[in-house]
Amino acid sequence: MAKADLKQLGGDEFQVESAGFKPTEINPMLVKVMQEEGMDLASNLTQAAFEIFKKGRTFTYVITVCDKSVDDNCPIFQGMMYRLHLHFAAPAKVDATKEEKLTEFRIIRDQIKAIAQEFIDWVRAGDKKKLGDLWDTKDIRKGELH
Repeated sequence: MAKADLKQLGGDEFQVESAGFKPTEINPMLVKVMQEEGMDLASNLTQAAFEIFKKGRTFTYVITVCDKSVDDNCPIFQGMMYRLHLHFAAPAKVDATKEEKLTEFRIIRDQIKAIAQEFIDWVRAGDKKKLGDLWDTKDIRKGELH
């Protein structure tokens, strides 16, 4: 979701990758709620974060969108200046009906879109303004958590 939003909202200004710890097929409910926003993710593939790490890819920002317990396992990428973390429970794991899960996916989709725009605005401002309360921001250069 975050990759699609960053690409749509940020255009060519941002080079965006998406990866996970255990790549799987994209959840059909995720595909459905993103199609509602005009984004087709059905053919997207997932990739492992550590595969990107092993290739030596460099990133200024790494945004993790997952449960906090997983964030601590994220590799420090070469050249990375900031790690930004957002806490989201996996809606697919919620014990609920299909409609309740779709509702949860929609809520998270909308939150991630708003947060993606907030990130873009923050970068464009030269990180001079503070990100909202949902973000855990670590400046890798200084070892600080904001």
